[in-house]
Amino acid sequence: MRVLFWGTPRFALPTLMALGEEGHDVVGVVTQPDRPAGRGRRTRGSDVKEIALEEGLRILQPERPRGPEFLKEIRSLEPEISVVVAYGHILRREVLDVPVHGSINVHASLLPELRGAAPVHWAIVRGYQRTGVTVMRMVEAMDAGPILLQVEEPIGEQETASELSMRLSEVGAQALVEALALLSVGQLPEREQDETFATYAPKVDRALAHIDWTQAASSVCNLIRGMDESPGAWTSLGSRTLKLFRPTVVVGALDAPPGTVLAADPEEGLMVATGEGALRLGEVQLPGKRRMSATDWLRGRSAEAGDRLG
Repeated sequence: MRVLFWGTPRFALPTLMALGEEGHDVVGVVTQPDRPAGRGRRTRGSDVKEIALEEGLRILQPERPRGPEFLKEIRSLEPEISVVVAYGHILRREVLDVPVHGSINVHASLLPELRGAAPVHWAIVRGYQRTGVTVMRMVEAMDAGPILLQVEEPIGEQETASELSMRLSEVGAQALVEALALLSVGQLPEREQDETFATYAPKVDRALAHIDWTQAASSVCNLIRGMDESPGAWTSLGSRTLKLFRPTVVVGALDAPPGTVLAADPEEGLMVATGEGALRLGEVQLPGKRRMSATDWLRGRSAEAGDRLG
């Protein structure tokens, strides 16, 4: 099948690669324009663009995927279907309808749950025990189209957003390949979403990632896991900002005001009181530095028992 692929981040890569491996003809790749990224803010292409360049695929990078010139360009590619995976824009009807078989999307949740930009983050932050991927037919509304195929996956007790995202990207690629195979033989029925069960997963940012130590240990644990790797859950220690990773709920911890450092040495590690219980933190990250184990960080006497995080 002649496929026009739309995607931008690393999450989209397994699906792009699977299309070629299954013999589909990827006639073009639409991805976001090059943006400043990293510590040096150097302009770089998206993860999808890098792979598309390596594969010698036709690349389109419109600032906005609309307008007569853009429509003329994608029509000239004569796609039979558009496959969209974390592209970054809601597509207009005239764009969705260019391919003869329309446009389908791979979304990292069990729709109608967790519509929006950050379904993996919020599945963990909200304490879900399961999630999955949905292949759906696209409409102009956000993640609201008919469901074509769903695959449910459990969320590991200690699994982070970055780990779950990688796993779901592979599951999504397999689901998409299966959906195209069923579509080609007319055996892919559509099921409308039940709007009464719709929930939303808005884009996460630094403000949302600020740790509220007055919450229960389980809630703080979910936040830290859910904000890993980006934007990274953070707190303050005096004038310093500190990102925290690899949390574990501590049972039977000492009672202390929320945010109090209960233990801070290379032997016991870093343990912090919450509004209910405590957490042990396995990794930390200082601004502009790489993540490191909490025990390595504490060898420099970077924190002491009795300090307060906020």
